[in-house]
Amino acid sequence: MLMDLAATITAGAGLAGLVMAVRHFSKGRLPKWTIPAAIGAGMLTFSVWNEYSWYPRVAAALPPEVRVVSAPEDSSALRPWTFLFPVSSRFMALDRTAMLTSQDRPDIRRADAMVVQRWQPTQRLPFAFDCAGDRQAALAGGAALAPDGTLSGAVWRPVGQDDELQRAACQEG
Repeated sequence: MLMDLAATITAGAGLAGLVMAVRHFSKGRLPKWTIPAAIGAGMLTFSVWNEYSWYPRVAAALPPEVRVVSAPEDSSALRPWTFLFPVSSRFMALDRTAMLTSQDRPDIRRADAMVVQRWQPTQRLPFAFDCAGDRQAALAGGAALAPDGTLSGAVWRPVGQDDELQRAACQEG
């Protein structure tokens, strides 16, 4: 968040510098009020761009093995323009880079779901997936998935065919 603030101030200062240069070379024909107006316009423009481009920039930087499964768009009364143009400030992705597949039962897999939120550290949540049975289990609180595909300390939860997390985990390749 501190970097966002520094970048916002820099954008305002940069645009103000540009307006001051134009004022100088035009021998003062541009009114003085354009300098603080440029600061405000630069800061506002950068803030809006930064907020609306956060999700596409972060998602594009992920390796191809990490699949985004959910990116809800939010609206807030504190930011009334988001009712017209909702913004994504968080998303969930499945990290397939370290996916483990049971040797005895190849339809049983283990992978981490990542919850990525703006201005928050990324959370990694381990999950077990039963691709043949359309089930999944959160591996939290000491739950484990044995190499033979046996689940302990958790309960399988049925999910539908349209569950994006399950689909990303069970997709081949």
